[in-house]
Amino acid sequence: MTPKTGVANAGNLIMTGVLLMLLGDLLFALNDAMGKWLVASFAVGQVLVIRSVGAFIVLGPMILRQGPLALFRVEQKGLQFIRVFMATCDVALFYAAVAYLPLADVMTFYMAGPIYIAALSHFFLGEKIGWRRWLAVLIGFAGVVIALRPSTAMLSLPSLFGLAGSLAFALSLVMSRYLRSTSDTTLVTWQTIAALVTGIALSINHWQPATLIDWSGMLLLGIVATCAHLLITRSLKLAPASLLAPLQYTLLLWAIILGYLFFNDVPDTQIIVGAAIIVVAGLFIFHRKNLKETLPAEAVPPDGH
Repeated sequence: MTPKTGVANAGNLIMTGVLLMLLGDLLFALNDAMGKWLVASFAVGQVLVIRSVGAFIVLGPMILRQGPLALFRVEQKGLQFIRVFMATCDVALFYAAVAYLPLADVMTFYMAGPIYIAALSHFFLGEKIGWRRWLAVLIGFAGVVIALRPSTAMLSLPSLFGLAGSLAFALSLVMSRYLRSTSDTTLVTWQTIAALVTGIALSINHWQPATLIDWSGMLLLGIVATCAHLLITRSLKLAPASLLAPLQYTLLLWAIILGYLFFNDVPDTQIIVGAAIIVVAGLFIFHRKNLKETLPAEAVPPDGH
């Protein structure tokens, strides 16, 4: 293989990774829109149960290929439990929030995930960040406050659901970094089992009859979410995370488009301003992290910024 061929192949792999990330984000946005449509008519617990069953349609062959016993051979069981708990809270709180709020509003809270992760990684993962990134974290938090609407509505239950869900999402990702030696199949399987158990508990006395279309929609919800996760996981193996991470902000764009098309939701000024601040702060954090990782050690200031 000539050097030119090697460079071309590497470029093709990176482009494939970018396309897979964009497709995965689109599927996640579709999953979110479908979830909002379903929780308008059915209890969150019922949706979680059937969604989890749908996820196992995709996970089943992967579990068989890996070997079912591998699911039980995990290290740091305490951290595994915390991650599963946080991932379950993330999904349940997201659906609880979108049942009452526009899709773009809830997605704005979730777009602050990288900002939370930067702050949490400093304390839990020992990833030193300097004053520039801390400033970006504070600015990002200001964007969250603006999106929450600094008034009595800021304390509305749906808004708190969205905020708590986004924090749970960030914590689950931090735990995933801790547990990166665990296979994706094992991680996703346990969080799916936890969502199934939680859904069963929440759906007691709240189970409703549904049409074939409704059942199919709930099953498809799990299939789409699992495929999105797998696409994004594969993309991260083909292209640098520093290149792919900013692409997750396309989720916000899709949330605005799908929210308008299917629910006639139009983001208000505060959501747009808050979202813009969060995106800029998040992109700056990505930029500084990437700069620190690519510069030679002697070129990085002592405070790590």
